[in-house]
Amino acid sequence: MALPSSLPAFARHIILRRRPVGVPTQDCFALSQTPMPRPGQGQMLVRMLVGSVDPAIRGFLDDRPSYLPPVALGAPVNGMSLGQIVESHHPDWPVGDYVRVFATWSDHFVIGPDALGLERVTPAANVPLRSYMGALGPVGLTAWVGLFAVGEAKAGETVLVSAAAGATGSTVVQLAKAAGCRVVGIAGGAHKAQVLHELGADAVVDYRALERDLGAALDAAAPEGFDVYFDNIGGPTLDAVLPRMREKGRIPLCGMIAQYNDADHPYGVQNLWQMVVKRLTMRGFLTYDYAERLGEAQAMLDRLHKAGRLRPLENVHHGFERLPEAFIALMQGTTTGKTLVEIA
Repeated sequence: MALPSSLPAFARHIILRRRPVGVPTQDCFALSQTPMPRPGQGQMLVRMLVGSVDPAIRGFLDDRPSYLPPVALGAPVNGMSLGQIVESHHPDWPVGDYVRVFATWSDHFVIGPDALGLERVTPAANVPLRSYMGALGPVGLTAWVGLFAVGEAKAGETVLVSAAAGATGSTVVQLAKAAGCRVVGIAGGAHKAQVLHELGADAVVDYRALERDLGAALDAAAPEGFDVYFDNIGGPTLDAVLPRMREKGRIPLCGMIAQYNDADHPYGVQNLWQMVVKRLTMRGFLTYDYAERLGEAQAMLDRLHKAGRLRPLENVHHGFERLPEAFIALMQGTTTGKTLVEIA
């Protein structure tokens, strides 16, 4: 069977050349190409349009168990993609549909209807397609699930967010404010602190400018403590927050950025006794564990964005080959907002 005339003869991939030690470097990755894959019966060929660059990818690059198998050496890196179906042998997924799916860093890839995280995307007028990989997509859904389904945040409560100027954190800040919460963000640097104030945070703890320990800064920001701590960091930050939670507080665990680059030396949390003292609930979560609530989440994201109350915070790279560069910058902690790569 001949390729459709609009398709190139080869697909490009970003493969894992060697496993990173600490922060990934450019030589961990390589660009390769293979003959264009063809979809079989019931499958679809997707052209990547936007690549999502996420901290969780770092865990897939180590040769150790995670919630997904590690990437094999010489294989394409795994990640979320937003693309368009360019060839289809499935009646429910026609050519031209936009889809969001957990796939690989490949500019074309084949999936079936059971692909992880597969969703149809219907872009609204005047909304950039890339936003559906950020605050109006997986990032926003993760923020909503952690804050409301796991954290059970309510109006009048005080919410603390770590990595608050990042992709998920900046969205949590805005969702919490929209829900009537008082919001405190933790971020590093004056620029990130300014961004968070612009997004509506009531107080910001700039950990890079601390003249005293983090605990004292948190006490100053919220003397009565926190009802919800949306944790993107883990490590010493979690340790500092635990004694400052209010009774029956909730801690949704979204990520452990403090350990991703050094998973061989995990931090030992010392204040877990506070879980008993304060009768706290701390729960890790994955967004798609709450599939039955994602429609509710998407509706709120779309509504707030349309009303101007949810601002996608993005840093955008351009070109398929720049996926590794964008990922390295993310893992160095130099980015603000959601890191995205527009392929074309």
